[in-house]
Amino acid sequence: MEEKQVVSMPRIGEAAPEFKAVTTQGDINFPDDYKGSWVILFSHPADFTPVCTSEFMTFATMEDKFAEANCKLVGLSVDGLYSHIAWLRTIKDKIEYKGMKDVEVKFPLIEDITMEVAKKYGMIQPGESSTKAVRAVFYVDPKGVIRTILYYPLSLGRNFDELYRVLIALQAADKFSVAMPADWRPGDDVIVPTAGSCGVAKERMESKNDLTCYDWFFCTRKLGKDQVMDAILKKS
Repeated sequence: MEEKQVVSMPRIGEAAPEFKAVTTQGDINFPDDYKGSWVILFSHPADFTPVCTSEFMTFATMEDKFAEANCKLVGLSVDGLYSHIAWLRTIKDKIEYKGMKDVEVKFPLIEDITMEVAKKYGMIQPGESSTKAVRAVFYVDPKGVIRTILYYPLSLGRNFDELYRVLIALQAADKFSVAMPADWRPGDDVIVPTAGSCGVAKERMESKNDLTCYDWFFCTRKLGKDQVMDAILKKS
């Protein structure tokens, strides 16, 4: 009888599993080296593959945008360091895609030949592949706590507008003590956490005119785009 492989996966709200690793930017101690910053730790199946190449070019092109929101990027695959270096050099020297060219990947890419880190984070999904990491995304907050987890199959590239939206939404929810409705983007109304009734919610609001109640359990208030982005983005 064939034994089923058990996939160990960290959960939202837990401390990010610790590890030390060799990367294209030197050794790292995760998540300790990133305390005080948000981090997106993401895996890709393999170097020298087309979907992964399109993703890395996009991540690298958007790195400054993530950095402005106090977020650092850390990539991982089960390939070796020299494969990583050769692949990233090829991206810079040879690949032009959707107007992106001469793209230099400056964030660290973890070598994980033993799959130790990938297994610790549940990036190896046996039903998809027992030798490649799926496209996992972990948002780790400045205290080292996992706040969001996203998984994509090998065949599907990630939506980078969504990856950035999630980062901004998480930070805005923390800073303003609100929740975000479906499809929220900066400038949209936000949800006031349930306070027993909208009457109670109105009493707690500084500006009652900004509050809209659809029923006793569903109240929103205005939160301007500038107010959100000014509170989150680093000013140079």
